Amino acid sequence: MAYKVAGIDVHKKVLMVVILDVDDPEAESQRRRFGTTTSELQHLSSWLRQQGVQQAVMESTAQYWKPVWYELEPYMKLSLAQAFSNRAPRGRKHDFRDAERLVRRLVAGELTLSFVPEPQQRLWRTMTRARVQLTEDKSRLHSQLECLLEEMRIKLSSLLSDLLGVSGYRMLRTLAGGETDPRKLAAWADDRLQCSEKQLIDALSGSPQPVHLQLLALYLDRHQMLVEQIAKLDRLIAEALTQHQEAVARLALAPGLGVDSAQQIIAEVGVDAGTFPTAGHLSAWVGTCPGRDESAEENHSSRSAKGNKYLRRILNQAAHAAVKKKGSHFQAVFHRLLPRLGYKAAIWAVAHRLCRLVWKMLHDAVPYVEHGSEPDARTKHRRARQLLRRLRKLGYQVDLRAINPTPATA
Repeated sequence: MAYKVAGIDVHKKVLMVVILDVDDPEAESQRRRFGTTTSELQHLSSWLRQQGVQQAVMESTAQYWKPVWYELEPYMKLSLAQAFSNRAPRGRKHDFRDAERLVRRLVAGELTLSFVPEPQQRLWRTMTRARVQLTEDKSRLHSQLECLLEEMRIKLSSLLSDLLGVSGYRMLRTLAGGETDPRKLAAWADDRLQCSEKQLIDALSGSPQPVHLQLLALYLDRHQMLVEQIAKLDRLIAEALTQHQEAVARLALAPGLGVDSAQQIIAEVGVDAGTFPTAGHLSAWVGTCPGRDESAEENHSSRSAKGNKYLRRILNQAAHAAVKKKGSHFQAVFHRLLPRLGYKAAIWAVAHRLCRLVWKMLHDAVPYVEHGSEPDARTKHRRARQLLRRLRKLGYQVDLRAINPTPATA
């Protein structure tokens, strides 16, 4: 029986589809053009099934591949190719030839394929990524608000650690309402602020214009809306992951991680990280492992390859938090690598270890156990052998002998 594969060149308004019989290279290909509306996608699915297509491959063009994938997913095996791996020679690009090249390179194993999770996990991703975008909008709004206050010559951010905390928010709301007297504004401050009343009055003595106050009110309204939307998304994500709360709680106990980051990690890689057979595969997919740029048997760069930007952000933040925990294993690793690699590379090395730890905790369903800063026996033995080699190079004759040997176990 012939094994037919369809190649789909995806665009915003049109799909160029080519069907090839991979068992018979001499067979003539079938070509057809479809639109991207729901009715056209249904016609595409019906036509492919009539032709006996068992597998389809398409390019990951922006977000336009998603409706095509969702329509064909129940009926055939699908592959999503990264567009750069199907590039045509300059001057020889053609839509139908691109689709045909997709199939031929898929059969030859020359395409770089993307990981597309199952439907439920895709919903988790949609919610957690939406929360990330709202959080970024909130941070951006905070910067815009501070710029507006500088234009009003109000130096409130110089005294408050959190401009939109309880005291800051009350003073700014009063200011947006039209009150410009610094003494009356300072009266809304909490007594626990680490500044004097005189300093606060001086910081609030600006020259706001009516337009400034109107913009300030708009910024504060938008901030309140973002806070409410983030809280609503938090509830939706918690409800969606209720049946996997054990995995979330187990992952949240890892150094540098928390509930929010644990939820997003699970949304990106799955509850058990089953798509990735080893921790190295996950690290390579995320982009935390050292890269290779080898030519003439010389590696010119160890810069990490691009990977999942959401997980890279989480692991980078978690690494910064983990190295600050006193007496932790990751703090010891960071201080050991810092002199040799520098700050950024040492943080990235910790992020790489955290990525492998995440795979172990999810794949094997084991909790994190803090062993502290004391290295394990294997690490100490390796370090001792390194020092031994250095001493021998300097002309010393040294033998390794443990002071307190570990008793053998039966």
